[in-house]
Amino acid sequence: MTPYIHRVHYYETDRMGVTHHSNYIRMMEEARVDFMEQMGWPYARMEEMGVLSPVTAVNLKYAAPTTFDDRVEITVSVRSFDGVKLVIGYRMVKLGDAPITVLTGESEHVFLNAQGRFVRVKRDMPEFYQTLMNLAEEK
Repeated sequence: MTPYIHRVHYYETDRMGVTHHSNYIRMMEEARVDFMEQMGWPYARMEEMGVLSPVTAVNLKYAAPTTFDDRVEITVSVRSFDGVKLVIGYRMVKLGDAPITVLTGESEHVFLNAQGRFVRVKRDMPEFYQTLMNLAEEK
């Protein structure tokens, strides 16, 4: 998969001129949406099928700041998938002469139908299930 590139916008920085910590979660979502599209399973497709994928947890480790106009490469991976819970991994690197790791983290997701009930991904979406299983680092 191709990493996602995000350019830090001025409005994403705080009074100190660094990217506000809350904006990294937004960057993760941008990268995750791009990753799902590259997998062939864009969120719009899943929503058309009546499937939602809420975030149930986020865990981040900040390592270095970014500032306005920095380019951040975000690598996304499937850390684990057990058929119910999907854990996505993120590694953000500030690009430049000497690339610097900015953040590592994870987001956890489940799959629900329009009634808020868990989707049986293996049964109801076998192609998606197999794609996730093939990408999962922890099988």
